Amino acid sequence: MKTVLLLLALAAASLSAAETTERPNIVFCFADDWGRYAGFLDKVDGGRPSLNQIIKTPNIDRMAGEGAVFRNAFVTAPSCTPCRSSLLSGQYFFRTHMGAILSGARWDSAIPTYPLMLQDAGYHIGKMYKVWSPGTPADAPYGGQKNAFEKAGRAYNRFSSNATLMVKDGSTFEAAKAKLLGQVRTNFQSFLDANKAGKPFCFWFGPTLTHRSFEKHSGVNLWKINPDDLKGKLPSFLPDVPEIRDDVADYMGEIQAWDAGVGEIIAELKARGQFDNTILVISGDHGMPGVPAGKCNLYDHGTNVALIVRGPGVKPGRIIDDFVNLMDLAPTFLDIGHVATPAVMTGRSILPLLKSEQAGQVDPTRTWVVTGRERHVGIAREGNLPYPHRALRTKDFLYIRNFAPERWPMGSPNFTGRTDMPSLEEIEKTTFVTFADMDASPTKAWVVNQFDNPQFKWSFDHAFAKRPADELYDLAKDRDQMKNVAEDPAYADTLKRMRSQLMTTLVKAEDPRVTGDGSTFDKPPFTVQAK
Repeated sequence: MKTVLLLLALAAASLSAAETTERPNIVFCFADDWGRYAGFLDKVDGGRPSLNQIIKTPNIDRMAGEGAVFRNAFVTAPSCTPCRSSLLSGQYFFRTHMGAILSGARWDSAIPTYPLMLQDAGYHIGKMYKVWSPGTPADAPYGGQKNAFEKAGRAYNRFSSNATLMVKDGSTFEAAKAKLLGQVRTNFQSFLDANKAGKPFCFWFGPTLTHRSFEKHSGVNLWKINPDDLKGKLPSFLPDVPEIRDDVADYMGEIQAWDAGVGEIIAELKARGQFDNTILVISGDHGMPGVPAGKCNLYDHGTNVALIVRGPGVKPGRIIDDFVNLMDLAPTFLDIGHVATPAVMTGRSILPLLKSEQAGQVDPTRTWVVTGRERHVGIAREGNLPYPHRALRTKDFLYIRNFAPERWPMGSPNFTGRTDMPSLEEIEKTTFVTFADMDASPTKAWVVNQFDNPQFKWSFDHAFAKRPADELYDLAKDRDQMKNVAEDPAYADTLKRMRSQLMTTLVKAEDPRVTGDGSTFDKPPFTVQAK
């Protein structure tokens, strides 16, 4: 009898090993507000002056060298919840019902999502930290908190604040860092230990440390990032002044802590002998928070994100130019797990790109993406109205359609001049006091303070002023998208062509903003303030 049981156990183990080899594990490392900052991107971007020449991300850089890097990866919406609704469902954000907004979002359980489909197909699934939030029920598209593995703690999510406190209490920075990273490792270990049956697994590592707020001066105090080293390396829409360089250095420190967290995930996979049978995907949900042109904007600084894929069957060392949208990851993960993609998904699997040995443009049809946004902070505008805009991005141009140019793009100012302007400390620390669709930050406070300064009023207007219905940017001449050429007669044909392509795509995708009377997102329940 013992012999029979042993043979059955060995057979089961053999089948389990065969299944995980045939259907690799999936580990998705997805940072809040990360944007597109890592050392390897200096090479991808051709060595032009940028923060990527300063930042140190050895773990992410190594994965980029061992995998495929996507130069043109974009989110469908540069706002946390809508982006994640899109990614999990494999659909444009505007198709996810109440998941299309941030403030007041609710998940519709009838919408299929890739993690729950993989779970039904035999995958062991789990998550650490943020998946789908804010929204109700919490992390619903990932099965809620029953799939959370976070008992070792969440202090890593406030890395700079917690590390700073530990150092003040007498710890060395290295010891504080090790303690916070230990939480990441222990949480991941608990997920792997729970996989008693040896199933292929799908895990989401979603830290929020790169989300505001950051501990002021932590970039230099903890990570020794000298703000003066950033001179001449900021994008042109960020004034190159000490206050902003200091703030950006703090953000860079959080990114370096994010990289260290990714290193813990990799180390544990290697320790378990699972690394070479795991598809590792690294990305973020939109651009830099609390700065002009970043989060909540359809300029590249808000929508263009890093995307690295490393694992079995992925030829390393390739830079891929194909345009991909993060909603493409859902059908990709289903393809990897041998699960049929639901017809409702508008994303397209990138597995053929991963299996290809080509670099550059692999699929000649992947030459554009569509992005957009509706409501972020509910109270940003009177009546809890959204700021509706959509964009078409190609290799050469960015076209943005602002459907309600009479509205404030970053929310209402809530002041008329110096006498009723909130204090700089309030603007720095409290998002809602003015322009509520931009996170509170030292950069925001500095830029708001320039509203009547002739030298830097351009930065205030670029960040907060009302925008025309049409924006068009010639990327060959204007990579930072500072000069709108929509009214230039020389671009009339380009404007007409891109506007037509955008609207045709939105109609085909059944975007409520352009179907019917186009007012769906301007009415309840989308404008009801969350309680």
